[in-house]
Amino acid sequence: MKLPLLGLAVAALVFALDQLVKYVVTGPLHLDLLAGVPMDLLPIFRLRFVPNSGISLGFLRADNETARWLLVAMTALIAAGVVGWMWREGRRWDQAALGMVLGGALGNILDRVRLGYVVDYADLHFGEWSPFLVFNLADAAISAGVIVLLARAFLVRERPSSRVETNR
Repeated sequence: MKLPLLGLAVAALVFALDQLVKYVVTGPLHLDLLAGVPMDLLPIFRLRFVPNSGISLGFLRADNETARWLLVAMTALIAAGVVGWMWREGRRWDQAALGMVLGGALGNILDRVRLGYVVDYADLHFGEWSPFLVFNLADAAISAGVIVLLARAFLVRERPSSRVETNR
């Protein structure tokens, strides 16, 4: 098996960028101290600190220490499965997509271990309508990676081998 350098590089980049943005949001910008007061950046995008103790869409909320560590363990097992898949994956685009999923998962796991919650801050909105919950770069990377994997699985057909076997 060949080391999945592209996937590991993408995972490291996503992880580093995710942690950097979360640091800026809670450090220099102090959005965590502003009690949810949003910072408008664009007419359709604002930064707003939201501590997320659950997973997507508020499912599996970790409202106590036992639930928190069970959620860490569950997401770590999923991340380990992604690493195993990445190691066996020969297609570079799939390795990159798996790297996005892994980097995002590790960024959110680190938050949950360090803080007890995941730092969410990205609020996409159209007027008063917000089609998404507040999310972070890790969530976006996980979603994009899964979309790439699904698109390749359903839309891209592998070419059959052009090698013709002969019986001798």
